Amino acid sequence: MSYAVQHLQETAEIVAKLNAEHCEKCVQELVALRSRGGRLFILGVGGSAANASHAVNDFRKIAGLECYAPTDNVSELTARTNDEGWASVFVEWLRGSRLNSNDALLIFSVGGGNLEKNVSPNLVTALQLAKQVGARVIGIVGKDGGYTAKVADACVIVPTVNPSNITPHSEAFQAVVWHLFVSHPDLKVNQTKWESVAAPAQK
Repeated sequence: MSYAVQHLQETAEIVAKLNAEHCEKCVQELVALRSRGGRLFILGVGGSAANASHAVNDFRKIAGLECYAPTDNVSELTARTNDEGWASVFVEWLRGSRLNSNDALLIFSVGGGNLEKNVSPNLVTALQLAKQVGARVIGIVGKDGGYTAKVADACVIVPTVNPSNITPHSEAFQAVVWHLFVSHPDLKVNQTKWESVAAPAQK
């Protein structure tokens, strides 16, 4: 079997194992967030940070949610990292944004954060603040979900089907799942361009 076949078979296996009920629960959290006029802050590092930037566009444009990613502001991100340290970069950004009980965090992460192992401590401290102020927590994470899965109000865990491919599948499925969210009829408020162009004319 070629690697391409193997990777695609793993992808199909993950699709079959994803928990649709957990996806629906996340969507309803987002619907409630929009209804109460709250803001969505998407946090991720590495490839997940790039996904966060893309997702901000989709949640704002397609779902009509006020949405931000701290990693989109490289000047503030690097200043806080340099002056205050990596572990506090997100929590201090959120404090500056006056995170409150109307808001929600959406975490994109492979491991979900683990203070004991010093893995993504910046996500953990941000989540701790969210719980302190009463903000809701949503996650799309891989592996066992780490700290995110423990404290989230709704969370989708990308199943591990090959321990050697946890990162690529986790980051790829962040995109699959958030596109599910913004395409969901309960959340989607604006048509996407190509679907509107391709739509048959109404008689």
